[in-house]
Amino acid sequence: MFRKTPGTKDILPDEVSCWQEIEEATRNIFSLYNYREIRTPIIEEAALFNRSLGESAEIVQKQMFLIKKDKPRPCAQERGKDAYALRPEGTASIVRAYIENNLGKAAGLIKVYYIGPMFRAERPQKGRLRQFHHLGCEVLGSQAPNLDVEVITLADNLLKAYEIDGYKITINSLGCAKDKQEFTRDLRKNLTDKLPKLCADCQERFKGNVLRILDCKNEGCIELVKGLNIRQGHLCPECKGHFDKVSAGLGSLKIDYAVNPYLVRGLDYYTRTVFEIIHNDLGAQNALGAGGRYDNLVHDLGGPDLGAIGFAFGVERLLLVRSQESGVRSKKLVYLITLGEEAKKEGLKILDSLRKAQISSDTDYEDKSLKGAMRRANDLAARFVVIIGEDEIKKGAVTLKDMASGEQKEIKQEELVNYVTHSYLR
Repeated sequence: MFRKTPGTKDILPDEVSCWQEIEEATRNIFSLYNYREIRTPIIEEAALFNRSLGESAEIVQKQMFLIKKDKPRPCAQERGKDAYALRPEGTASIVRAYIENNLGKAAGLIKVYYIGPMFRAERPQKGRLRQFHHLGCEVLGSQAPNLDVEVITLADNLLKAYEIDGYKITINSLGCAKDKQEFTRDLRKNLTDKLPKLCADCQERFKGNVLRILDCKNEGCIELVKGLNIRQGHLCPECKGHFDKVSAGLGSLKIDYAVNPYLVRGLDYYTRTVFEIIHNDLGAQNALGAGGRYDNLVHDLGGPDLGAIGFAFGVERLLLVRSQESGVRSKKLVYLITLGEEAKKEGLKILDSLRKAQISSDTDYEDKSLKGAMRRANDLAARFVVIIGEDEIKKGAVTLKDMASGEQKEIKQEELVNYVTHSYLR
C-alpha cells in the first residue's frame, strides 16, 4: 500500500469545509482593503530565493526542494542557474512577477494577496510540514508608515474574521540598510566573548548573518540574548520617526501590540518595520504569521527603487488554534430518498429542479432501506429530507422532513423549491 510522502497531509472531505471557510473569510477581508488576488508558479529559479532570502538563510542552506536535470533533490548543493526550486515562501515570487510583468507601470501602487502551497525540506512537527499553505499579501510602491499600519491592522482583522483569539502582535524596526549594518556590528561585538555558549547553528550564524541569532529558538541562546539588553539605539532619525508614526497609528486604531526589540525575522530582505503574531497554543513554534518591510528587495532583484511590505499566515497553524466551533454552519443540503423504481425516475427531475435553483442536494445511490437512507442523511447533516414513493407520486407530492425541528409534512412537488428556498431565508 502506498502512503503519503512524510511531511505532507491529505486534506480530507470532512476537513475541506474548514479550509474553505478560512479562504472565504480571507477573500472577503482582502477585498475590503482593495487587494486583488495573484497566483504565481510553485516552481521558480533557485537563484531567485538565493538572492532574495540570502545565501546564509536556513531556508536556502537546508530547506529548499531543488530540482536539477529533472531529478528532484531536496537540500541538494547544486545551486546554479539550471536549478529550480519549489517555492519556500511567496514574497520573492511576487516581486519577480511584479518586475517581469511591469505591474507598477500600469497601476502604480500594487496591492495583492495570495493563497497557496509552499515547500520546505525540514523535520515535520506540529504546525510544520514539508508541504504547507500560506495566505498573505504584498504591497509594492510606497514607504508610507500608514501603509505599515494598514497591513498590520489587516492581519489583525483577518484573525478576528477567522474567530481566533489569544494571539499577540509584536513589532519592531530594523531600520534602513545602514542601521542594520550598525546593529550587526554592535551585536557581533557584544557576542564575541559569548560565542562558545551559543548553539552550533548560532555559531555558524555568527559568521554569516549574526542577526539570525536573535531568531534562534534554542533556550540557551534565548537566555543569552536577553542578557544583551538590546534597544533601538541603532535607528537613524528618519527610521525612528517612521516607526513612531507606525506605533502611533496602531494606537489610534486601538490595535493591541507590544514592541519587541529582539524581533528581527530570519530573512535578509527585511528593513524597518517587522512584526510577528504568536499564539501560545502552538508550543515552541508559536508563530501564526509574520511580515514586514522589504524596501530594497525590488531594486535588488532588478526592479525600480521603491518601498514594499507584506506578511503571511500559515493556514495549517491557523486551523490548529481555531476553535472547533468557529465558523460551523448548518449545512443547507436537501437529501432525496426514493422508494421504488418509479420514484427513482421522478427523483431525477426533483434533483434537477433543486440544483437549477442553486440548492445543494443529493440522493441515495446504494439502494439503502428507508431507515438506512435516513441515517445517511443524518450523517451528512442534511437540513431537509425529501421522501417520494408510490403514494407521493399518485398525489404529485413529496414528504418533506425538517431535520432541525423534526417536523414532517406533505407538500406538492411544484412547491418544493419555493418552500425550501424560503425556509433557508428564515
